[in-house]
Amino acid sequence: MDFNSFLSQFTEFQDLTSSFSMLDVTIAITLSFVLNAFIGWIYMITHRGTSYTQSYVHTLVMMGMIVAIIMLIVGSNIARAFSLVGALSIIRFRNAVKETRDVGFIFFAMAIGMAMGTKFYLLGIMATAIISLVILIMNRFDWYARRVKSQILKIQLDNATDFEHLFDDVLVKYTESSHLMSVDSVRGGALTELVYSVTTSPDMNKQEFIYAIRTLTSGQKVSLITGYNATDL
Repeated sequence: MDFNSFLSQFTEFQDLTSSFSMLDVTIAITLSFVLNAFIGWIYMITHRGTSYTQSYVHTLVMMGMIVAIIMLIVGSNIARAFSLVGALSIIRFRNAVKETRDVGFIFFAMAIGMAMGTKFYLLGIMATAIISLVILIMNRFDWYARRVKSQILKIQLDNATDFEHLFDDVLVKYTESSHLMSVDSVRGGALTELVYSVTTSPDMNKQEFIYAIRTLTSGQKVSLITGYNATDL
């Protein structure tokens, strides 16, 4: 065995249907890292709410690179692809995704990793640029945001209080619409908690609204919580 043959064993990996060189591996992994790092940056600057975690962005970058490696391993070998599906099916993720938007970024990173692993370099670069631009535009111009925001109103009052129509006048005065969502017993049955979904007017004075409610509950706790469309708690 001459030196060139010996060296080729380390610079080229062969299977029955295709081959890729060390250069291909380096390009795929490097481009996948660069593009998914850019995707992570787009996620970071467009994220809203309080559930942002650095580890999630790290996972996006890692996952894109790992998917690129998987695609290089699979190549066009169908049997190998099914074997990998079976091996990866044992993985279980216990963390719930807090935002549906996060799922979109997961698929985004996976798609770019697949493009790099299958040597569609130009496609991956163009897709990253175009999709990222769309995300930035939607974030910048606040597309599809509802101008009328719902809020959650929680009211605690004594069990003996007749609440059936107690707050009707206040709700009509300060809100555009209201709906009683639930009635619960709290503090070991000592109090009743009402949960309303209310749509507030833009010029509503929240302090006056809370005070008007509290005067009808004998000073019990009243909470006005921003609706889930504006936060991801």
